[in-house]
Amino acid sequence: MSRGPSREPDAEAPPPTVTEAPPPSVAEAPATDGAAPPPEPAGGEPKEEPEPRGKSRGLSFLRELPVLLLVAFVLALLIKTFLVQAFYIPSQSMEPTLMVGDRVLVNKLVYDFHPPRRGDVIVFQDPHPGPQPDRNPVSAFWHWLIQGLGVSTDPQKDFIKRVIGLPGDTVKMENGAVFVNGKPLDEPYLSPNKDFRPFAQVTVPADTLFVMGDNRPDSNDSRYGLGFIPEDKVVGRAFVIIWPPSSIRWLSGIHYS
Repeated sequence: MSRGPSREPDAEAPPPTVTEAPPPSVAEAPATDGAAPPPEPAGGEPKEEPEPRGKSRGLSFLRELPVLLLVAFVLALLIKTFLVQAFYIPSQSMEPTLMVGDRVLVNKLVYDFHPPRRGDVIVFQDPHPGPQPDRNPVSAFWHWLIQGLGVSTDPQKDFIKRVIGLPGDTVKMENGAVFVNGKPLDEPYLSPNKDFRPFAQVTVPADTLFVMGDNRPDSNDSRYGLGFIPEDKVVGRAFVIIWPPSSIRWLSGIHYS
């Protein structure tokens, strides 16, 4: 009996290979010293470092400086306009009481409470003003400002003298002495340079003043040029010398009997 061709057993198939998937990669964390990382601020935004305290104060001061300067400027203008004004002494007419270059403060309110008194040192406007120079607004403001601060004074606009005669008084000069209502004045403030020019007796009109400089030989006053000073031209009474520092002192009035 014939046999068919013998069939060899199938070769044993190699076992299927299994490839292991690599473990999921883990991002490497930076090395630390073991301390827990600081918590992140809310919102995930980095936290700003506060400015140093001194720097913050400095910036605040710089921001406020323009406002402070403006307030100081406005206050200075108000004080100059209504209360006190500085004046520069440009001439020798009040020596030795006031020297050239001195700066005085003038009380602008005092004569709202009482009239001028004999012996007061007063500042007044020119009773016979001439034509004023034309100035543009900037130049006019600058001129007004430096005069108000006592940096300069127009010697032909504002004058400073001493009150000698009041309304109704009679005033004359004889042999270097001043007589008011027939009585000689005791004037300890006068310059040693005497003025022996005679001045005939006059009567001071109502609402005016008779004024003279303490340096009689070198003073343009009610005797020569200025005449009687209307009371409404009076700016105020000088009460203190503020410059130079060596001359700082009060200007006390001489109230004659």
